[in-house]
Amino acid sequence: MNTEIITIGDEILIGQIVDSNSAFMARELNKAGFWVHQITSVSDNEVHISQAINEAMQRTDIVLVTGGLGPTKDDITKQTLCKLFDTELVFSEEVLHTIEARFSTMKGVMNELTRNQAYVPRNSTVIQNRAGSAPIMWFEREGKILVSMPGVPSEMEWAMINEIIPRLQKRFNTPALIHKTLLVTGFPESQLAITIEDWENSLPEFIKLAYLPSFGLVKLRLSGSLPDKAKLESIMNAKIAELRPILGNSIFAEEDLPLEVIIGNLLKEKGITLSTAESCTGGNIARLITSVAGSSAYFKGSVVAYNNEVKEQLLGVSAEDLKQLGAVSQEVVEQMAKGIMCLTNSDIAVATSGIAGPDGGTPEKPVGIVWIAVCTKEKTISRKYQYGNGSRDRNTARASLSAFVMLKEMLENEKV
Repeated sequence: MNTEIITIGDEILIGQIVDSNSAFMARELNKAGFWVHQITSVSDNEVHISQAINEAMQRTDIVLVTGGLGPTKDDITKQTLCKLFDTELVFSEEVLHTIEARFSTMKGVMNELTRNQAYVPRNSTVIQNRAGSAPIMWFEREGKILVSMPGVPSEMEWAMINEIIPRLQKRFNTPALIHKTLLVTGFPESQLAITIEDWENSLPEFIKLAYLPSFGLVKLRLSGSLPDKAKLESIMNAKIAELRPILGNSIFAEEDLPLEVIIGNLLKEKGITLSTAESCTGGNIARLITSVAGSSAYFKGSVVAYNNEVKEQLLGVSAEDLKQLGAVSQEVVEQMAKGIMCLTNSDIAVATSGIAGPDGGTPEKPVGIVWIAVCTKEKTISRKYQYGNGSRDRNTARASLSAFVMLKEMLENEKV
């Protein structure tokens, strides 16, 4: 069942706010079995709103609109809908009672502008907004549905979850939609496509594959649609099983979660702690790890050892090795990892040292070279990466990703 989303508001088009409403609606609709055919943002202009709605209702079965339902003069959605559906605004005592009940629990005083929100199109089905004052309006024309909701995210989210999706599910018989995502490292997008070409060609027509690349990581998203959910789940699982021997350890995870969450879950499962010593990544790995709620259970701490004196004094790196081999070397990064593990008494540690750029490189050690080490009390692994002369942010992101890959390898393959 195809659906379109229209968000209304100049604030979206001038970049004052990000259109988070569309993302939320698309996500929830997809879970419920509704395909989102198109998303459109238009200004607070009657002509633009009318044109967008008319075009959408010609293309699709369900149109969901947010925005423009407030009490001020720039909120013109209700008046525009009245013209589109050849009706007029009438006063609704039921809507007024809902607004009054909401204001009775608030410090604010209801004024005339707020009271005017009780005016609704005569031929619409009004759905009471229990999360705000602007009513939700449901229209039907020639078997097609248009729903107008407030643009305030909390109100729209309440409406979608509690009213709109349940009503749509009762009205339409939708197929099962399933998405499965694999996180793949070690492949550029084009090389990955070549590697799995035969497997991709073997996918049945009801399963589509999308490549979603980022720095050093490609998400493979399989999207399937069938009336029988159990059958679809079984077929998709079988196709993923066929992919595992092709990609091997390049599959970082078979769930669409941030890498730091996946690493955190592994640490929690094993009951072990982590610390980091970072030079070229400047604390980015620690930032990602600690962005996860509850990370204090497994993360001990970090040292951003940007200066050689810090490497020596806090992490115990050999002054002679720093002088002879340089900070960007296997020996130094291994000592950094062991030093932070000792300093924080953690079970596993990761360290990075490199040249993020855009300057600072030499012919022997060009911009983009990074050494990463991961150690436990029993074992140390270290690797050299060459990311090329890309941007500083890109090299930092790729080094952080590589550190997570090495951490996962150690956590899964060694006793810690």
